[in-house]
Formats: sequence, C-alpha cells, structure tokens
Amino acid sequence: MDSRRKFIGTMASGLATTLASQGVLGANDRIRIGVIGAGARGSELIHWASACPNVELAAVADIYARRLEDARKLLPNAAVYRDHRRLLDDQNIDAVIIATPQHLHAEHFVDSLTAGKHVYLEKTMAFTVEHAQRMRAAYRQAAPRTVQIGHQACSSGQMTDALGFLAGGQVGRITAIHMRMFRNSPRGKPQWSRPVYPDMLPENVAWKAFLGEAPQRDFDPNRYLNWRLYSDYSGGNVCENMCQQLSFWYQALRLRIPSAVTMTGGVYLWKDGREVPDTMTVVLEQPEEMLITWDSGFGNNHLGVTEDVLGTDGTITRGASIRYAPQKVNRPDGSEIAGRTVAAPNAHMRNFIDCIRSGREPNCPFELGYRVSIACRMAVESYRAARTVRWNAKREAMV
Repeated sequence: MDSRRKFIGTMASGLATTLASQGVLGANDRIRIGVIGAGARGSELIHWASACPNVELAAVADIYARRLEDARKLLPNAAVYRDHRRLLDDQNIDAVIIATPQHLHAEHFVDSLTAGKHVYLEKTMAFTVEHAQRMRAAYRQAAPRTVQIGHQACSSGQMTDALGFLAGGQVGRITAIHMRMFRNSPRGKPQWSRPVYPDMLPENVAWKAFLGEAPQRDFDPNRYLNWRLYSDYSGGNVCENMCQQLSFWYQALRLRIPSAVTMTGGVYLWKDGREVPDTMTVVLEQPEEMLITWDSGFGNNHLGVTEDVLGTDGTITRGASIRYAPQKVNRPDGSEIAGRTVAAPNAHMRNFIDCIRSGREPNCPFELGYRVSIACRMAVESYRAARTVRWNAKREAMV
C-alpha cells in the first residue's frame, strides 16, 4: 500500500510539474489578462472576458491616447501603456487579447508568445502568407501556450448542431458550399467609414507603431481610423467576414488550404477613396474536390448572411439559425431537423479561459486560423492580380 501511495504521489507530482511547465493554471487560479488594442472590438472583448469567472483585466495597451483614457474609465484598476511591449514585460500577466488592425497581428502575436503569454487573437489571424509562416514558427518554438483565434462561431451552438448533422451521415457527399454576406447602409453613410476625431493628432497617435511593416507615409488620421478601407492594412471584407463563414466550415469539415482561389469585384458603390472592394465574388477550389463560393456586397442586404452546404443526401442551411433538409431523391424518408443548441455570447472567450486552465486544444486553434488566413490571402492576391491564384502545398507558397 505504501509503495502504491508513493507511486501515485510521484505521478501526481510529475503531472503538476508538467502542467506548470506548460503554463496550465488550476481551476481556482485567477487569470490576469492584458489587452492590446482597445478600440470598439477590443472593448467588446474586454466585456466578454470580464464575464468569465476568476478573471482579472489587468492591463491595456493602445497607441491612441483617447482609447487609454476610455480604458481607465472602463477598468480603473488596470495599468495602461502606449507601447504593447511594456504590457508584455509584466510577468504577472498570464494571457493577452489582441484586437489590433490585421497588418499588426504578426508583430503582436510573436511578441506575446515570446513573452510567454497565452493568446486570444482576433481574426483574420495573419495578414500575409509570410506573416502566417512567421507566426507558425513562433508558435512552434514557444513553450506550450493556449492560442485561440477569434472565429467565434467555432464555439457556437450552431457548430454543435452542424457536427451532429454531419456525424449522422445524413448529408452525404458534399461537393459545394454556397456562402453569402450582404449588407446595406443609409445613403451618405458608407460601410465602415467613421469620422475622424479632432484629437487624432500626431502627439496623440503613435503613428510609426501603427504603420509597423506597412509602407511608410506621413501622418494621416483617416488612414489610422479607417484602416479597413486600405489595402496596406486590411484584406477588406474577405478578412472581415468571409473568414468567419469559411472558418466555421473549415473546422466542421476539417478542410485544407484551397488548391486555387479566384476573386473578382470592385469598388462599385462607395467612391470615397477606399481601396478594398465593396462588391465581390470568391471561388475556392478545395483539394477535397469541393467548390466553395462566397458572394458579398454592401449595397443591398436582401440575401443577408447565409450558407448552404450541398450534399448528395441533404443540405445544411446556416444563417440566424441552422437546419438540415434531406434530399428526397436519396433519402425519401428523411425529415428536416432544426438546430437547437444554444451557447452564451462569450462562449468563445470562455473556451479560451477554460483551455488555459486545462491545457486542452481550444475550439479555434492556431492551425485552423493558419489555413483560413492562407485562403483569405489567396483571395486578396487573386483580386489584386486579376487572375486565379494557386497553392503549392509542397512549397507552401502561392503561385
């Protein structure tokens, strides 16, 4: 009995040491979080994280003075920094939430992992293929850390329902997925465009930090605030919304990087100096012998945000709700099924926190974010080059 107790004690001690070395925290340990990027999205993520049990929002970093002032009001006990590296220097910070423009994701992600932090990174994970590969190298070299990419639908009740439909064999062989994402806005109010605040002056915005590796140019508050409109910092709606819909089905179906992508479209509606298209179609040819199409526009919302997964035995339709409908030609006795699983609005953030404590893989792990990033970048490059872009899986490069 004593030898057995000694064995169990040794195993428990070894497990505790292993978990500690991996940065896994106990269920009762308080997790201290820092936020890099405190704009509208960063503030929303702060609320989601604050709603998780035993979590402290301990620090905020942002390059715009006004956002730091707002952060002080929201989190009066949190430290604030103009430079994200000062936040990462704090050894008491366990994890970071990164909600910065897409072109800065690689810098902030690599810095955070190097500093030994767990990372929740907003979508799209990487801005370019080179960024994605740099981030992958950092992820592999760092001590094991939880990384969650901000494709929230991966933690939704709809994901649970979709997996149930697929596992039951009721869909059959899937050869096509049709996705749509359409919006509209009142006349004179271009989509994504925001008015510049009077205090957006060089002394209040760390302009060089915003530019990062992007082409250097003189201070421009409009480019800073409305970065989504410019190709130096944004992949446009491909990286804002196609990535969200694509990530859902890439996860549910375990899809690989597309073999070819073609994107067409243009700035047909909002002639306000934006460089990213407001109307577009993307076609992704999957190595699984499946064709994915995504149509999007900002001039009419009739089609909304919907997806249809087309299989030989049935169809999964996803929008505000998710449901399965049989193909009667192959399933004459099949019945429609409505998804009913419900998840909390902050389920994705809570999954991140839970995985820090348990060491389990999160619902949207690094590898999924990587594949989605490459697919999105292929679309952007296709649009810019006005040709089909192909993926050489052996070389891991676009051709």
